[in-house]
Amino acid sequence: MPRLPADTAVVFGRCLRATLRSRTNLLFGMLQPLLFLTFFGPLLTRLDLGADGSPWQTFVPGILVQLALLGGSFVGLGLIVDRNLGVVDRMRATPVAPLALLLGRTLRDVVQLVAQSVLLVLLGFAFGLRAPLPGVLAGLAFVAVLSGALAALSYGLAARLRTPPEFAAVANTGVIPLMLLSGLLLPMSLAPGWLDGLSRAVPFRYTVDAVREVFRGHYAAGTVGLGAAVTLALAALCLAAATRLFTRAGRG
Repeated sequence: MPRLPADTAVVFGRCLRATLRSRTNLLFGMLQPLLFLTFFGPLLTRLDLGADGSPWQTFVPGILVQLALLGGSFVGLGLIVDRNLGVVDRMRATPVAPLALLLGRTLRDVVQLVAQSVLLVLLGFAFGLRAPLPGVLAGLAFVAVLSGALAALSYGLAARLRTPPEFAAVANTGVIPLMLLSGLLLPMSLAPGWLDGLSRAVPFRYTVDAVREVFRGHYAAGTVGLGAAVTLALAALCLAAATRLFTRAGRG
């Protein structure tokens, strides 16, 4: 444990350098959110979304959470590729703390997704988004926590699965329904009662609602507190599960 922070920094630096060398990966990682922002966002400008503020203050936070959800959930594919190439085994054979292999990769993904989120917010301002700076920073903090939680869990699952198709099947089965029920593109308050009730069992809904509130400058709202509590609890559960899965795979 005393070596964990230093070892995590070493793994983080290695992974970050590899990411910066892959410009294609950086570009296409943002492509889907950018397409939604560019081609879907303008359709909402004349709609009543049932909330105060502009439609962009509803739509852009949803796109940010979508980026964290999709970007964080599928990073495990990279771990499977590295494992099949023998990279993970060689790193496990070094004195690096095993948990640092998980935390370093996760930290790299958080930095990448937050940087991409900043670019999305700037593009949102170009389209007409208006949000206070403290609200934007609070929203980015939500994105950082959520992306870290999902990235860690993704690596934990990848450590237990054999091939990219297996991982993709599991991730898609879990992510797509959760994304649809989270109200990322449109608030779930617009949904029928049964669908709105079903979505309340999805933790990402509370994160989305909280980010929308802070983008409107409402920091003391109960929605923000509930969203923060749910997001932090989800992060703790994901990190605990990821640590267990990752370390067990290393012993196996």
